[in-house]
Amino acid sequence: MAEVWEVDTSRQMLLNLSGDNLTVESIAWSPDGKRLATGNGNFTASVLDGGTGKDLLTLSGHRGYVLSVGSSPDGKRLATASWDQTTKVWNTNGGEELLTLSGHSGPVASVAWSPDGKRLATASHDTTVQVYAIDIRDLMALARERVTAHPSDAACKKYLHVDKCPPLPVFP
Repeated sequence: MAEVWEVDTSRQMLLNLSGDNLTVESIAWSPDGKRLATGNGNFTASVLDGGTGKDLLTLSGHRGYVLSVGSSPDGKRLATASWDQTTKVWNTNGGEELLTLSGHSGPVASVAWSPDGKRLATASHDTTVQVYAIDIRDLMALARERVTAHPSDAACKKYLHVDKCPPLPVFP
């Protein structure tokens, strides 16, 4: 259960976010203040209307409690950190899972976006912090630094099971 209170003047409860024995592990506002996200003890995250508390999306896919939620600076993505040692990135408009990040050896307890939304930091019970490049342009630049040659059509056929290699993408 979670409650949202007015603290400026009236000090009244605005929202009571109680579901069917729902344990709220974490909560975060969208940058525009119109939506609220909760990380839940039933292995889901919820995106709620910030004014009414109405459930807009339920994000399912973790195999453990969702311990932390964080909205990207533009509000288009939500990161969820879980007891299952993964972090997931979701589209907040339709609820699609965009990405699953792994690498921690313990529960992921916290997520935080960089101010420009190009990086996502995760902290784990394994006492490590990991920082991921999320922006596709950054990922392509990193790939270009590490990959020195485009594979041949023979290599693509052998390893990718396609007759011809796909063309290299071009990003501005």
